[in-house]
Amino acid sequence: MEEKIILLVEDNPDDVELTIRAFRKSNIANKIVVAKDGVEALDYLFCTGPYAGRDKKDMPVVVLLDLKLPRVDGMEVLKRIRGHETTKLIPVVILTSSKEEKDLINGYALGANSYVQKPVNFEQFSEAVKQLGLYWLVLNKIPEAVS
Repeated sequence: MEEKIILLVEDNPDDVELTIRAFRKSNIANKIVVAKDGVEALDYLFCTGPYAGRDKKDMPVVVLLDLKLPRVDGMEVLKRIRGHETTKLIPVVILTSSKEEKDLINGYALGANSYVQKPVNFEQFSEAVKQLGLYWLVLNKIPEAVS
């Protein structure tokens, strides 16, 4: 894999734009693939549908996953990621506005690596995204099977 890909699974265009702006502001220039719903995320990860021709070796190094998604929700996406041999080791960070304790518990129970509640303020959000990028793209070590 040539570059470290970030898969951002987010249906809110404003949150997509804020996330991309926050990464750029933090000088994180990785390729960001945006999936607007759970089906698109699964198609990307499993090289199906519109992504059928994608090179299966170019897997994201981290998935930033919203929970409240159309068609297939984030918990189901997480369950499928963890249930498949080729994707089970990819780090998944739940990045959500949900304040529900059950979402936090279920996310970790299904194998999320981290759970981050989206701050409302852009500066706080930008700092959170910067820290996520530094940790998951620079400091974190992943198995060769994923990279």
